[in-house]
Amino acid sequence: MGALIVIIVVVGLAWLLFGVPARRRSRAHSAMQDSVVVGDEVITAGGLHAVVRELGDRELKVEIAPNVIATLDRRAIAAVAQDEPSEPESPAAPS
Repeated sequence: MGALIVIIVVVGLAWLLFGVPARRRSRAHSAMQDSVVVGDEVITAGGLHAVVRELGDRELKVEIAPNVIATLDRRAIAAVAQDEPSEPESPAAPS
């Protein structure tokens, strides 16, 4: 009986450590895919950078090069590109 309780506790802890964060990441990723707006720069699951030009329920039109429009499934969006803050240039060391 004691071993059964230990197994149940271990399974419960594993679920808390692995299942809950994975579900949270999945929900956040779905919310990010649903919040894409026209003009956003997105990165696809294949690594392609594109700009959203038109939105649909399940698909969107993206511009992958000047005047090149492609249709993309909304689920293929891996991330919305963020601008990185530029670091100030450090002065050159005297030689």
